[in-house]
Amino acid sequence: MSLELISLETLQELAHHYGYGAVFVGILLENAGVPIPGETITLVGGFLAGSGELNYWFVLGSATAGAVIGDNFGYWLGYYGGWSLLSRVGQLFRIREEQLIEVKEQFSQNAAKAVFLGRFVALLRIFAGPLAGIAKMPYPKFFLWNLAGAGVWASAMVSLSYFVGQIVPLDLLIQGVAQFGIVTLLIIAGAIAIPWWLERRGKGVETIVLEPIEPQEQE
Repeated sequence: MSLELISLETLQELAHHYGYGAVFVGILLENAGVPIPGETITLVGGFLAGSGELNYWFVLGSATAGAVIGDNFGYWLGYYGGWSLLSRVGQLFRIREEQLIEVKEQFSQNAAKAVFLGRFVALLRIFAGPLAGIAKMPYPKFFLWNLAGAGVWASAMVSLSYFVGQIVPLDLLIQGVAQFGIVTLLIIAGAIAIPWWLERRGKGVETIVLEPIEPQEQE
């Protein structure tokens, strides 16, 4: 999420005034599917903990709780109404339903990895929960991987800004984390798109079938 919509100064002010509540609500809304910089406000919370203004463990708990609950909202929204919405979007962009079903099946095969690792990837953090619901990922499995991913992600983000934020300027730290997420997203998109394109291209190539030559009868 770009800081052009919500400035870093505004996020710092929110964290100063509302503390753990700002961290909790920010990451909750982002994981529920609202495109706001929840990751950035989590980094701000860790930075404030490193400077002694907030408590490290409370920031970590707020970020983890917000991530878990937010993704649960996204999951149930996707589970009950996501497919019809996705179909309408597909019609708008002239994407056939067969292609959407294929994408859904591919996500189902890698749902656990997507929910866990999606925490660290720009945009996937927003859409992993709803996509898991659309794919009808079993809820106990989703909850387990969601909780694990939230804990690891929150620990990494809060600890990074808690320690490194005292050495590196906060704006540079946030910029580096955002760039890492974008690069990772591009790598994942390429890893998915290139094999899909090669497969589609292979199906479009006409194969030549040689008919067996029958031996001619000798006169």
